[in-house]
Amino acid sequence: MKVLVTGTEGYLGSLLAPILMERGHEVVGLDTGFYKVGWLYNGTELTAKTLNKDLRNITAEDLQGFEAVVHMAELSNDPAGQLAPHITYEINHKGSVRLANLAKEAGIKRFIYMSSCSVYGVATEGDVTEESAVNPQTAYAECKTLVERDVKPLADDNFSPSFMRNATAFGASPRMRFDIVLNNLAGLAWTTKEIKMISDGTPWRPLVHALDISKAIYCTLEAPRDLIHNQIFNVGDTAQNYQVKEIAQIIAEIFEGCQLSFGDQGSDNRSYRVSFEKINTTLPGFKCDYPAQRGAKQLFDLFNQIDMTPDTFESRGFTRLKQLEYLIRTQQIDKNFFWTDSAIKP
Repeated sequence: MKVLVTGTEGYLGSLLAPILMERGHEVVGLDTGFYKVGWLYNGTELTAKTLNKDLRNITAEDLQGFEAVVHMAELSNDPAGQLAPHITYEINHKGSVRLANLAKEAGIKRFIYMSSCSVYGVATEGDVTEESAVNPQTAYAECKTLVERDVKPLADDNFSPSFMRNATAFGASPRMRFDIVLNNLAGLAWTTKEIKMISDGTPWRPLVHALDISKAIYCTLEAPRDLIHNQIFNVGDTAQNYQVKEIAQIIAEIFEGCQLSFGDQGSDNRSYRVSFEKINTTLPGFKCDYPAQRGAKQLFDLFNQIDMTPDTFESRGFTRLKQLEYLIRTQQIDKNFFWTDSAIKP
């Protein structure tokens, strides 16, 4: 299958594209290059040809000949989304819906959209399912709900969108991120020998390894159409719902000698437990391979191998908000997050 993967130079895309290629798919990427500086280790032998282009500038001609699109190229977490909420809506909502419409017009059969369990926001009554009401708390999560709302009606006999509501990702990637909870706590444990929580750690979060997200994507690409047509899937494993303090405790156990402490209840009110029964019972071949403990040990071994330093951990290239603020401050991107004419582009 010829597949366009947007965001191939990101945390997930840099893992997904080589996996799809290994499975025999022809992969072309698209990425604007905001995070090229963030390269932690040489983790793959295959690299997809990637168009260096902003999502908002993609044309119908760019999509000719593809059979599927996997779309994950958006401003990629809550702090980055809050940096410029109006631009978040332009890219994450309008840009994504425009891409889906162009894909349909180009005759592309499958469109896989990377949504997020963050759409559930605050949920206090049991494990939420794909049928539960959404309750987004941020611009990032709101945009995910809007894309789902606007792309679902495009489905017909010739266009099959699927919506992957990923749990919070973790695990090693060449294009590493240290601004997601388990990865961040692991980095702190390695570089400071301390995990000093500012909150009490009681909120719930579901976790899923980046490689398991990749597995969900290729299982969806390769599944019979009737199983994935216009379907929403929570991506993860019900056993991998954790309170944040449990995640910290797992890290402290793997990173021996790390001091762990907790603070008062924090200001972040997001808390939700998620059921992943649907994906595990209906999507052929899908099952998570990486519980939190295995992912934490993977990170410990990686940090040891590359002799990771505090400077590396704190580098702007591995934290989305830091890198975007840097590009704005140095006038490499403008107020609308387009590369400027004077920018030394990656």
